[in-house]
Amino acid sequence: MIGIFDSGFGGLTVMKEYLKKYPDFDYVYLGDQANMPYGSRSTELVNKLVVQNVDFLTKQGCKLIIVACNTASADALRHVQSIYKGKLVILGVLIPAAEEALRSTRLGQIGVIGTRGTIQSGAYERELKKYESDLYKPKDKRALNKVKIIEKACPLLVPLVEEGMIKTTVTRMMLKTYLRPLKHAHVDTLILGCTHYPLLQKEIERMMGRQVVVISSAKAAADAIEDYFKRHPDLEKSLSKKGKRIYYTTDCPERFGDLGSRFLGERIKGEKVEI
Repeated sequence: MIGIFDSGFGGLTVMKEYLKKYPDFDYVYLGDQANMPYGSRSTELVNKLVVQNVDFLTKQGCKLIIVACNTASADALRHVQSIYKGKLVILGVLIPAAEEALRSTRLGQIGVIGTRGTIQSGAYERELKKYESDLYKPKDKRALNKVKIIEKACPLLVPLVEEGMIKTTVTRMMLKTYLRPLKHAHVDTLILGCTHYPLLQKEIERMMGRQVVVISSAKAAADAIEDYFKRHPDLEKSLSKKGKRIYYTTDCPERFGDLGSRFLGERIKGEKVEI
């Protein structure tokens, strides 16, 4: 069974991508609404919450767990991986997006948008620099010798998405404001460093223009698992495949069902749990 968790609803965009690629696997999703948003929490608290979430999913029988939250992937992934080393496979969404951006960029100018917590953590910059020498291959004579990273925190996008204000004038105005410095910096690749942002991806692509490659951290994470399974075939074989899907939330199951259905693209019902 595959476990996927987030502080709320955004991780359902990750699950949506997994369901496209691997619809036969069994899944458990956990939305920790009672403690959202993680982006405004301390690193110590995020570490604690992530361990609690992983403990819960492990008890449900999950052998592969996806930390489908950029903030948690930035702050707590290595912490929880060290705790479960050799016992459980725990993966995040941040590294796959960084790797995909490095493979995609033509000029070496990569933009990142995310929550304030994700941007302030500097996690994307660290991972982009970490894998730069292996993955960055300039594709244009105007390309930079080294990758340049331009980051922008977009704190108002998550509440706008969660209020269902995706195709509104207010949201378009905020996107223009947030994306303007990235356009002025002439980024050619843009990472959507928040799992809420795929719901805005078409509008972001329109505003950035066809010359900019927009990378969803949700899709990048799902795409990366294919290579992981090739390198670890025993893990894939051990995962149950009955098409089972369970949705848990730590608060407000009605809201989880209503908003979660919008994120996943199909009707779901959440069950409230204590963790």
